[in-house]
Amino acid sequence: MLRAFFANRRWAFWAYGVGAMIFVSIYLQVQLTVIITGWYREFYDLIQTATTQATNLAAGQTIPPDQLRTVEEFWWFIFVPATQDYTFLGFLTLPMPRTFLWIAVPYVFIITVTNFVTRHYGFRWRQAITEDYIPRWRHVEEEIEGASQRIQEDANRFARIIETLGLQAFRALMTLIAFLPLLWSLSSSVDLPVIRDIPGSLVWAALAISVGGMIVSWFVGYFLPGLEYNNQKVEAAFRKELVYGEDDKVNYAHTETLFGLFTGIRRNYFRLYLHYGYFDLWINLYNQLTLLTPLLMMGPGMFTGLVTFGLFQQVSSAFDRVDGSFRIVLDNWTVLTELRSIWKRLHEFELNLDKFDSGKDVGDFEVGPDPVPGQ
Repeated sequence: MLRAFFANRRWAFWAYGVGAMIFVSIYLQVQLTVIITGWYREFYDLIQTATTQATNLAAGQTIPPDQLRTVEEFWWFIFVPATQDYTFLGFLTLPMPRTFLWIAVPYVFIITVTNFVTRHYGFRWRQAITEDYIPRWRHVEEEIEGASQRIQEDANRFARIIETLGLQAFRALMTLIAFLPLLWSLSSSVDLPVIRDIPGSLVWAALAISVGGMIVSWFVGYFLPGLEYNNQKVEAAFRKELVYGEDDKVNYAHTETLFGLFTGIRRNYFRLYLHYGYFDLWINLYNQLTLLTPLLMMGPGMFTGLVTFGLFQQVSSAFDRVDGSFRIVLDNWTVLTELRSIWKRLHEFELNLDKFDSGKDVGDFEVGPDPVPGQ
């Protein structure tokens, strides 16, 4: 699976060149999310100040002109082109957009192009696996269970999951690199007894919640990979009998045989649904608990004046980014379960290809040599 793509010179450009381009684009996306997080603080502080100002003006108070916030500032924060210097990788300083529209438009463009290229990247990986499997499979004279499904369906699903999950994993890594220092510095605004004395308390809270959630999820979802693996086996047996029946209904696809196979599918699915049921219960409970964390940690500071509305929005956004990156495994638990099942099936298939390799192309052995050698 890996060797067919990353150890093949034919696919070196896609595996490494295009892969590097995808990584750079993800890095830019993450930097833009850092910028928009800072924009949240400035913008919502403006909203809070404007609300207080309107109340004071209605009460007849006078506000000095240099402290007066106007609606023009509101429109400026959203639409007016403006830039600010940002430092990347610790040494590269570049002007980056500062207002919402000019942050959002490049972000949308970059993420769209990245998703487009990543889909092509995933298909090239599938093509590399397919081109590796087919010649090896033609050298096998023994029947390998589910060979057609492994080459066609499992290779496709493996590439699709790696495409999606790999993109998320690298984005999560870049997000942690960008947001951990920010969230660490914002932890100084926490105003809870004991917790306010812990440096980086928001970071530790996100880490503790995510690691604790993954540990619990590991035990709650322990049986899911095995059930997914068994599910593919019973589905393959049912499909195989139907395929044989398309050509020979006299000897294959008898009603009792098909119903017996389908009963096995039903039994396995019902067990799968049961285990996913209590796993979903845990995940939904966990999601609701994590929503409260930044509110519980930052809310009291709003009553003491230590935390402004804009700061609270910035912390909520940064905490959500870091927490989301920490819990990428938890959020994709069902996808990882499927990936583990597919990896196991493809690994077994590769072992069988090596085990039963005859060294000859079975098709050519039966019908004779290629009439046009070298083509």
